[in-house]
Amino acid sequence: MKQNFKGKHGPLLIAEIGGNHEGDFEYAKKLCQLAIDTDVDMVKFQIYTGDSLVSRLESPVRNKHFKKFELSKEQHIELAQMVSEAGLMYTSSVWDLQAMEWIDPYIPIYKIGSGDLNAYPVIKETAATEKPLILSTGLSTEAEVLDAVAYIQSCNPLYKDPNMLAVLQCTSMYPINPSDAHLSVMKSFKEKTGLTIGYSDHTEGSKALQYAVAMGAEVLEFHFTDQREGKSFRDHKVSLMPDEVKALIEEIKLIKAYQGNPLKNPTAIEIENGHELSFRRAVYPLKDLKEGTELKEEHLTVLRPNHGIDAREYDRVLGKKLKVAVKAHQKLTWDILE
Repeated sequence: MKQNFKGKHGPLLIAEIGGNHEGDFEYAKKLCQLAIDTDVDMVKFQIYTGDSLVSRLESPVRNKHFKKFELSKEQHIELAQMVSEAGLMYTSSVWDLQAMEWIDPYIPIYKIGSGDLNAYPVIKETAATEKPLILSTGLSTEAEVLDAVAYIQSCNPLYKDPNMLAVLQCTSMYPINPSDAHLSVMKSFKEKTGLTIGYSDHTEGSKALQYAVAMGAEVLEFHFTDQREGKSFRDHKVSLMPDEVKALIEEIKLIKAYQGNPLKNPTAIEIENGHELSFRRAVYPLKDLKEGTELKEEHLTVLRPNHGIDAREYDRVLGKKLKVAVKAHQKLTWDILE
């Protein structure tokens, strides 16, 4: 079965261009190609119109802001095709439900942004696609997250499958301090939901993303740009640049190498070098002993290497009699004991 949230380098890596294009389609295409070239798994945008997202009367400034950042249907489709034709996955936070009809063919996995965690009509429509969902949880209490998860699962029980629903720790501020990342929340999400977990980052740099991987993140989302200098839009400040994404991928490879196999076993390098014998102890005579000696604690010690009788068998050796005389530090074997 396909692992929906498995990335090429371990965790699913999502480069969030979002609104960093600031309404400039040529710039959006440039950022899209740069993200493709970093070898992430998924490139993400946001689809909205000012009037489908923000009240003109209650928040006129924000309404105007989002109108400025709008891209057309045709432009969004061209971006989606760029990503798909490059062999990567395209996704978007679809904040305009009317757009879902024409963008759905290009989206293998949907993203529900933090601001829509309480937008149950949006969640219901997205869940109706029966495609995998990623839910960000900025602004939320644990109870609200669990309620949202329960609601998604009530819309369709297939979202009880961790291969169909991922929950990301997120703090919705730009940028945030390390103390506001709260990566430990991921563990709580895993324990409470049993779902795929991950982290959506709004810190500066990539340290939080690296630590999130070490702490079990299976999905990583981060903002992406080509440069931060001279940019006024807030998202650029928390965005990674192409070389930083490539460096992050290398760090993830190293983290995964260090993590290794969760099943504890001796490694090949330990066995090849004989350390299971040279580093471990066996039972040895502490002094020269005559044939017929009944072995007691004052007769024995445990020494390296682990030749003969393993030190774990020490108690079984006590009370045995020697069939032959032995010298101090001589290897003992069961066939000379009775």
